[in-house]
Amino acid sequence: MNTQLLNPDKDEKAYEKAAKYILAGEVVGMPTETVYGLAANALDGQAVKKIFIAKGRPQDNPLIVHIADLKQMDKLVSFIPENAKKLADAFWPGPLTIILPKAECIPIEVSAGLDTVGIRFPNHKVAQNLIKAAGVPLAAPSANLSGRPSTTTAKHVMEDLNGKIPAVLEGGACTVGVESTVISLVGDKPRLLRPGGISLEQLMEVVGEVEIDRAIKEKIGDDVRVSAPGMKYRHYAPKAPVTVVCGDANKTAEYIKQNANKTAGILCFKEYMNVFSDYKCFEMGFKDDVSSQAKRIFDALRAFDETDVTEIWTQCPSDEGLGLAVANRLKKAAGFHVINLG
Repeated sequence: MNTQLLNPDKDEKAYEKAAKYILAGEVVGMPTETVYGLAANALDGQAVKKIFIAKGRPQDNPLIVHIADLKQMDKLVSFIPENAKKLADAFWPGPLTIILPKAECIPIEVSAGLDTVGIRFPNHKVAQNLIKAAGVPLAAPSANLSGRPSTTTAKHVMEDLNGKIPAVLEGGACTVGVESTVISLVGDKPRLLRPGGISLEQLMEVVGEVEIDRAIKEKIGDDVRVSAPGMKYRHYAPKAPVTVVCGDANKTAEYIKQNANKTAGILCFKEYMNVFSDYKCFEMGFKDDVSSQAKRIFDALRAFDETDVTEIWTQCPSDEGLGLAVANRLKKAAGFHVINLG
């Protein structure tokens, strides 16, 4: 299969071509503000199966359904609680996925057999235009091989999926850089299942108390049934094993310097690049600039795969604000191999 790179800025029929693939039961790479997604018709179970095949993704991992109009949600869920309306008003379109009871039209391939579904209204014109052109909601996990770092450029998608899917829509670099926040509204209290572009603090300003699922900060067993993507299995991982060191930035830099092998790769805050001048080193932005860190970490983790490093050590931001999402992705990439310095 020859994967086409479709650029809407240069080809006025790019959306039409991509939509035709979607309606023919195929999958297409599309940009969102968070990461690139691998999209199929969310109402076509056979098409959705092709997502799992292309990614090599476990089929008990549910998918998120993307919409381009709030009215689309009415047909995809069986009940919309008041908190869902509040969150949609506050953060949509944007990097937030809301877990709700699913409607009968949602195939089991999307929900992984659960009675819930995740809905998101992305804030990216290319994604919105593709959904509108296809006329159907799109199920779309990140457009990478399963387990690999997520894709934040069309180039990344082509690296992983060239020859496996018919087309990728070019939409530039993603502006957020980590996946959407996932919040479940099906229990007694709102529950954060995955941190992302909307922080826990922002959610609490809208809906009050939010519980935090343990999968965010610790590894859970592969036998645990989950209701959102990214909660189990090894995710976001480069080829070399990763160790995350948490704590004061000066202390973590010194610890890594003392313990990393000479063949190690280092992912550090920009202020500490000079500390690791003897290593293959990539920076993820200044230690207090979590927005830059979110945009850079997947690109940096992928970049290590182009080197001969035998291990990767990384500093880690605090769990405040967007830092919770960045820290979660780093820890997942490490399989929760984490050293806490206090």
